[in-house]
Amino acid sequence: MTTTDSATNEAGNAPVLKGPPVAGTEEDTLVGALERQRRTFRWKCADLDTAGLRATTAGSTMTIAGLLKHLALVEADYFAWKLLGESPGAPFESIDWDQDPDWEWRTALDDTPSQLYDLYDANVARARANLARALSREGADGGLDGLAHYTSPDGDRPSLRRILIDMIEEYARHTGHADILRESVDGRVGEDPPA
Repeated sequence: MTTTDSATNEAGNAPVLKGPPVAGTEEDTLVGALERQRRTFRWKCADLDTAGLRATTAGSTMTIAGLLKHLALVEADYFAWKLLGESPGAPFESIDWDQDPDWEWRTALDDTPSQLYDLYDANVARARANLARALSREGADGGLDGLAHYTSPDGDRPSLRRILIDMIEEYARHTGHADILRESVDGRVGEDPPA
């Protein structure tokens, strides 16, 4: 597997990793693992029409549409709000999450395919840029050991390392969901996107 993509990241500098290097740094391994999960998830969700995005299976109400919108939210929540203390942006900043905790899952069925793909892609792009900013910070606030803006109810502030691990776990779980849903829609299977 090639570990970098020819496209550069949103800041116009280093290539985006396609997967973790065989023997790389901790930073490249974590970021590469997240990028591999993102690529695989996006491939599992790609090129579906409204019916494909809304399809369910196995008695579950989960849809690929819901997964796209949920992971767009998670990207915004972790890499804007929790990491940097920035607004998660539209449409997430205006939602009353206490009143509607499943908003993204519920409303995804009202969105067009292009709205869902654009929302997901924009939030991944912003997350990549925010991650690059955090990794390049100098001193105690930078790198994998840098602490997030977010403080848990217990008073803990996660490191960027922990945020990356949480995101890899989130993607691993939901890429598995997307794998099952996509196979039920049109039979697409596989572990990695075609080269």
